[in-house]
Amino acid sequence: MSDRWVAVLSGGLSHEREVSLRSGRRLSAALRSTGLVVEEWDADARLLTRLREHRPDAVVVALHGGEGENGSVQTILELAGVPFVGADSRACRRAWDKPTAKGELARAGLATPEWTVLPHATFRELGAQPVLDAMVAKLGLPLMLKPDQGGSALGARVVRDAADLPAAMVGCLAYGDTVLAERYVEGVEVAVAVVDGPDGPRALPPVEIVPENGVYDYTARYTAGLTDFHAPARLDAKAAEAVGDLAVAAHRLLGLRDVSRTDAVVAADGTVHFLEVNVSPGLTETSLLPMAVEAAGQSLGDIYAGLIERAVTR
Repeated sequence: MSDRWVAVLSGGLSHEREVSLRSGRRLSAALRSTGLVVEEWDADARLLTRLREHRPDAVVVALHGGEGENGSVQTILELAGVPFVGADSRACRRAWDKPTAKGELARAGLATPEWTVLPHATFRELGAQPVLDAMVAKLGLPLMLKPDQGGSALGARVVRDAADLPAAMVGCLAYGDTVLAERYVEGVEVAVAVVDGPDGPRALPPVEIVPENGVYDYTARYTAGLTDFHAPARLDAKAAEAVGDLAVAAHRLLGLRDVSRTDAVVAADGTVHFLEVNVSPGLTETSLLPMAVEAAGQSLGDIYAGLIERAVTR
């Protein structure tokens, strides 16, 4: 594959731009180590022109948040007829919208924390406090609040006291117009990467996440030393198999391809609860997919080089 050249898309204009640039740099270095010719492209207004004038053999999307995960960039690549690694635009849209993803998995009989979704307008028009009171009455406490779309836990917060709900709502709405509130499930938090291969999707070893402050928020994700990771996760064989099965089921049910990462919680009773799925997993020094790759005894460059070849030939 040394005669192939690929463009790694990173950056963009979302809140996660800096994280995306870090992912792009690390992935580019890993791909070059396999012999591929790699260029790093920022996802900006020049993208479509570059694709037409300097068409790569394939594109790898290393964008996080916004256009990189909601199907927008994927639509541009489809319009340009350029092969790319990752889910197509329709699947991206299903996965990007957290309530949609949760609903599809719930209908398939998979466990996910009970939830409700409320737009900012509801709080403004019907009164914030009555709505918050109804939310607590329905779901109980503690609650996890997060924007219904987005990544890197931006705007996400665990609320254990009803008095903290208004401030948490304001913080959440700073990153989107709609809030997803779900019952908080105590347990072992894990991330499970899924990679497509000749025999279909397979789960890599789960990574256990133990944040110092108890919440895997943006700071805990991207600041070295604030979170302990265990790869593979410290789960018994039954639980490890269950989280892998859940991740593969999410990958298939949402129509994803090539690579995805499912976030889940293993409750004390052994139930595995689906939280969300990511179609463009982070690849930074503190990201979870590279840890899973290492735990599987593989290399990031080889895995993505294989996915590039799949993209070119499909």
